[in-house]
Amino acid sequence: MAWQKDANVRPASFSVSVPATSANLGPGFDSFGLALALYDELEAEIVADGLHIDVAGEGADVATDDSHLVVRAMRVFFGRVGAEPAGLRLRCHNAIPHARGLGSSAAAIVAGLLLARALVDGGPAMLDDDAVLQLAAEVEGHPDNVAPCLLGGLTVAWHDHGVRAARLVPHPAVRPVALIPPFQASTEQARAVLPEQVPHRDAAFTAGRAALFVAAVTGAPDLLLAGTEDRLHQPYRAPAMPDSAALVDALRGAGLPAVVSGAGPTVLVLARSESEVDAATAHVPPGWRAVPLAVDLDGAHQITD
Repeated sequence: MAWQKDANVRPASFSVSVPATSANLGPGFDSFGLALALYDELEAEIVADGLHIDVAGEGADVATDDSHLVVRAMRVFFGRVGAEPAGLRLRCHNAIPHARGLGSSAAAIVAGLLLARALVDGGPAMLDDDAVLQLAAEVEGHPDNVAPCLLGGLTVAWHDHGVRAARLVPHPAVRPVALIPPFQASTEQARAVLPEQVPHRDAAFTAGRAALFVAAVTGAPDLLLAGTEDRLHQPYRAPAMPDSAALVDALRGAGLPAVVSGAGPTVLVLARSESEVDAATAHVPPGWRAVPLAVDLDGAHQITD
């Protein structure tokens, strides 16, 4: 992408809404992602000096300095275009739980880039949505959460001389239910337990299930139980999150298409009826909470009055 240098910032206020996401969805490791109707709403404006961050809701205890992930993403864009805001005010009203496998970091990065783009004169011309996807994946390290956060719906992301993503619309019968534990998990630790190699039969099995998943989630939801089977990452991560793994097994044993959401520890059920939503909710362990969610089809967008 071509970057304009020495860009000017605008003394205005802009707000964005960004959805939660669930990545992997069983067999689509580092590729599949689903946008969920649970949102962080953020507002940013250029001020005379300093950095002022107010956070309400989830993540209210995070550091309110330059290490804040939204600010870091904004600084990446400002740095690329040579913009130097004198001061910045950021307000965050967060509903996406942190470190639970629901894409809070991807939401923060996408929000930061979109806010920075809006605050720079000619920003949208410098950074279209394809470029936002590229830069967000660069900051995040992988595209599986940032793609659905930006685009909405179900996305399949891949690398091909950069990051690309295809957006699909899930079947209207699909009704996600997030079973969210009271404890957090580290994405880095979840990746660290994965082996460098897997048996060919497991790779072939999972490739077939990934193809089946796309067919199931878009047109044949009755096949989702088989379509969410995985042998690439969830079995290796199970010892590191035994409660989540046990819950997935129990739900699947009851015939519900359940997966670990992203790197966990949240468990996502792709229910296909109100009775399956109720069945998933009935399995929630003590201390966990069940949150039925719609699929978000809009992705990240600017909030207008």
